[in-house]
Amino acid sequence: MSKLPSRFLKFKDDYPDMFSAYECLGESATEAGPLDPKQIALIKIGIALGAKLEGAVHSHCRKALGIGLKPEEIRHAVLLAVTTLGFPSMMAGLSWVDDVINAQKSE
Repeated sequence: MSKLPSRFLKFKDDYPDMFSAYECLGESATEAGPLDPKQIALIKIGIALGAKLEGAVHSHCRKALGIGLKPEEIRHAVLLAVTTLGFPSMMAGLSWVDDVINAQKSE
């Protein structure tokens, strides 16, 4: 897996209690329902894409690949955004997931 962003690591070091609470919140949200890890990963990619958060798309794409999702599955999730978010946003999303997929291919 790629190195975590320095800003994220600095936050974790500077505010360990807040970071721990943030992690607990994420774990609680994950455990609150019946979705499996792959479904959750694809939904998080969709949310990040809809919010136009490039860094979050990168992060969730790395995590999705790390739990075994295939690049085609991730790209399909992004393609589904075309009718809701529009063609330009979908294309941006494809470029963001390809950033991660291509970087992992070259590692």
